[in-house]
Amino acid sequence: MSATAVHNLWTTVGGGVTTAATGDKFTAPTIEYAQLAPVLIVIGVAVLGILVEAFVPRRARYTTQVFLTVVALGAAFAAVLGLAADGYAGKNAHIAAMGAIAVDGPALFLQGTILLVSMVSVFTFAERRLDPASHGNRVDSFAAQAGTVPGSDGEKAAVKAGFTTTEVFPLVLFSVAGMLVFPAANDLLTLFIALEVFSLPLYLLCAVARRKRLMSQEAAVKYFLLGAFSSAFLLFGIALLYGYAGTVSYAGIANIVDGTVQEIDPALADTMGNDALLLIGGAMILMGLLFKVGAVPFHMWTPDVYQGAPTPVTGFMAAATKVAAFGALLRLLYVVLPGLTWDLRPVMWGVAIVTMLGGAIVAITQTDIKRLLAYSSIAHAGFILAGVIAASPEGISSVLFYLGVYSFVTVGAFAVVTLVRDAGGEATHLSQWAGLGRRSPLTAAVFAVFLLSFAGIPLTSGFSGKFAVFKAAADGGAGGLVVVGVISSAIAAFFYIRVIVLMFFSEPKADGPTVAVPSPLTMTTIAVGVAVTLVLGLAPQYFLDLASQAGVFVR
Repeated sequence: MSATAVHNLWTTVGGGVTTAATGDKFTAPTIEYAQLAPVLIVIGVAVLGILVEAFVPRRARYTTQVFLTVVALGAAFAAVLGLAADGYAGKNAHIAAMGAIAVDGPALFLQGTILLVSMVSVFTFAERRLDPASHGNRVDSFAAQAGTVPGSDGEKAAVKAGFTTTEVFPLVLFSVAGMLVFPAANDLLTLFIALEVFSLPLYLLCAVARRKRLMSQEAAVKYFLLGAFSSAFLLFGIALLYGYAGTVSYAGIANIVDGTVQEIDPALADTMGNDALLLIGGAMILMGLLFKVGAVPFHMWTPDVYQGAPTPVTGFMAAATKVAAFGALLRLLYVVLPGLTWDLRPVMWGVAIVTMLGGAIVAITQTDIKRLLAYSSIAHAGFILAGVIAASPEGISSVLFYLGVYSFVTVGAFAVVTLVRDAGGEATHLSQWAGLGRRSPLTAAVFAVFLLSFAGIPLTSGFSGKFAVFKAAADGGAGGLVVVGVISSAIAAFFYIRVIVLMFFSEPKADGPTVAVPSPLTMTTIAVGVAVTLVLGLAPQYFLDLASQAGVFVR
């Protein structure tokens, strides 16, 4: 083929720059940078954090990275508030970035929650006072040098030199950026890219625990392999839905499902309207999202990963990932597949029931506090699914409220877990918590507050959240689900109260663990968790109204 022919082929197909063949001009995409500011700030500072790792002297990296991370999350949250004040949560809600991102009430509410939770989580990442100093250097929860083999001479040399894995901070920011896009994605490809952007940093973060390195790396491998399966299901589902609708846009798919689009692309005429593609594709995407929220039977990664990952990472992952994943699930069910509500309802009922009962019953048998909280999080995923199934505006607002409540309590609870330590690091076996209320009454009392909130005891935020989702489910015709939810809550209350009894009414062991005195960073995380638990338990109405106002999706 001659050079001229190649040139003509390229310019004609590309329709690119002005062409000799057609005279067409390439139209630049319109990107609303101001409306994407929260995501752009976080990604920009994450890239800056990578440059810090390359160019800033090692001794100055920790302070620089912590400062940059907190400033980035604070600035992004201010940008979310600015967008809400400009009416993007209500009358000005619209689709930005050439149809890729929705800027509306649920997206801004969830993004604000993710940013606040991430900020208090980062304080636990930055904590350096819990472990004894090593060779005169303060140490944190992360491996001195993540690339070294556990127990090797290289690792010992890194510890002796006082190295720290400050890369965790830009990794957190990249993960947060993906989480901000995930519930706001308005087409299936953006959804998939956001999933990978927030998942890949989490796989790495799970593998860099300073203590119990092999368990940490095992947790990361399990999370990575099972996460790859879930991504594959999601991608296969996207392909099938594209074959059904001829588009990956949420509104485009919804219009085909509803039958409001009559013009059919001739190239896709044979597959469009094939209900098998729609049902199987929708189910596969649902499976990918249910894996991320930790719903049964897609929950098997949760206890192992929560136990093996560094505890600050576990707290961040348990809270922020759930918020992002449930946000994406809500948008999928309410915007893309509302025409399948009755088809999917029996499946969602089944998943919610086995998730609530499975998480609550298996938690009773746990002897490790992190595994217990993992199964607790599975049960909570079931409670939140009850609100999702309600298929009403009240269902959306109740889920938004519950996610806000649950995320802060979770981060606070895992922050307390980092304080109880023995010679081997964190003391996570339940028997080691016996008599903790006598050794350290304040720490035990704070943890008891979080456990009571998880149990849904009145005057805590957990009660307000459960009441909201159960009321929405009952009003939406899912009364049977509410009955199962109440039974599951009663079962779950048993093991929460069992831990409280163990802490306050058991004799402490002579060689039992001690409670480390944290820096103001971890104290802030725990204080915020307690404040949210009590304020949203005693006076939840303002925040319920806020969630209600933010509960309208743009299409």
